[in-house]
Amino acid sequence: MNRLPLQAVLFDMDGTLVDTERLWWEAVEQVAGRPLTEADRPDVLGRPVEHTAAWLAAATGTPAADLADTLHREFADRVRTGVVPRPGALDLLDALARERIPTALVTASPRSVADTVLEALGGASRFAVSVTADDTEHTKPAPDPYLAACRALGVEPSGCVAVEDTETGVRSAEAAGCAVLAVPSLAPIDAAPGRTVLTGLEDVTVPRLRALLPYRLRVMTWNLWYGGTKVHDHRAKQLKVITETDVDVVGLQETYGTATEELAEALGWHHHRAGTNLGIISRFPVTAVLGDPDVGFYGAAGARIAVGEREVDVWTAHLDAEEYGPYASEPLAHEEVRLGQLRDTLRRIGDAAPVVLVGDFNTPSHLDRPDVQWPVTKAAEEAGFRDSFREARPDAVRDPGHTWSPVHAHPEPQDRIDFVLHRGLRVLDSRTCVSGTPRTWPDVENNDWPSDHAAVITTFSLGSGPATV
Repeated sequence: MNRLPLQAVLFDMDGTLVDTERLWWEAVEQVAGRPLTEADRPDVLGRPVEHTAAWLAAATGTPAADLADTLHREFADRVRTGVVPRPGALDLLDALARERIPTALVTASPRSVADTVLEALGGASRFAVSVTADDTEHTKPAPDPYLAACRALGVEPSGCVAVEDTETGVRSAEAAGCAVLAVPSLAPIDAAPGRTVLTGLEDVTVPRLRALLPYRLRVMTWNLWYGGTKVHDHRAKQLKVITETDVDVVGLQETYGTATEELAEALGWHHHRAGTNLGIISRFPVTAVLGDPDVGFYGAAGARIAVGEREVDVWTAHLDAEEYGPYASEPLAHEEVRLGQLRDTLRRIGDAAPVVLVGDFNTPSHLDRPDVQWPVTKAAEEAGFRDSFREARPDAVRDPGHTWSPVHAHPEPQDRIDFVLHRGLRVLDSRTCVSGTPRTWPDVENNDWPSDHAAVITTFSLGSGPATV
């Protein structure tokens, strides 16, 4: 099972690493001049000083700025004399340091308070980065503090675990796209997808943090070009590409009969072969086969794969290659044939999610050539499918992503006709793949790249949270 690698751990401060929620509660009670109640929690816990000061100002009539200064002073005094690390906090920080996993402090407290707490934890050297309420325009529950910490560390939020103790902080970290470990200090927090709730940090280890990250699913689409038979030693070269790209699932077209089984057997993978032209190979178990197993040369086939606790439907499609639009005097003359094939595929897929649809569509994308409303890719978009390559690389001029063709030169148009589409997943990256520098047709026998198409490889996260592009 391939999980995303743990790039960093991002810690909230108050109530998470140190027992300051009690000190903050006492400071607010002192300034408010009354005991606080359960009803006061949303305006006290996990909030920046300015929010709580404004809340008190509305109740007391005292200027918010004066109240903020008083709150700062009362809280800082209590921190200097009474801050206590939460059980297990220092041990976890030391374990992360031993494994050279970067850490960041991400707090809604001001810099002056954060620096005081950092000293109590043994100095700022415990953290590569610290982000406070003074460092971003918006603080928790907005995602800004966690996004700022990730930028400063040079890591992706999807590869980070955020450790939080309040619902406000959890919402901030999840909005940024981090996996969350919640260790509630005063108010309870419910478990949710992408969120783990524990009572404390005592039993938290680095392997346990790694296990909180979502599974990675790296999907390739690849037209093998008559099974690869135009190139010498093609099967070994295909295996080399699949192994070196570290993909998890490959949707194949032009398998030439036996390529699906042979590749899967050599890799020790699972597979589904449909007809003589289509196949899916997967390092994850295939739990169901989808579509017509006797599909013709053109069409689509699918397989349901089990990735950890989740299942994902993966379909591979090969659409009719006749009268390619950019060749024709009437670009859309033959598109109805391909559109019919795609609509049949979409009907078979239904409302399934998450689902990945890959393949050689033999048509350009309306996202690349907006002068023509290419109906095949438009129909996929209307069915809720997103083009993973254009999500990751939205500039079609800077990143054309041509897949046709690495071996067919002018007058063949260079175009993007191979796609990894998805519904219900998060895209981490997408790119085309061609190994070596292929010689052009007909001098292709000794090419390292055994196809006339580039492959497309998209890395998905199976975790929850907003997509990043």
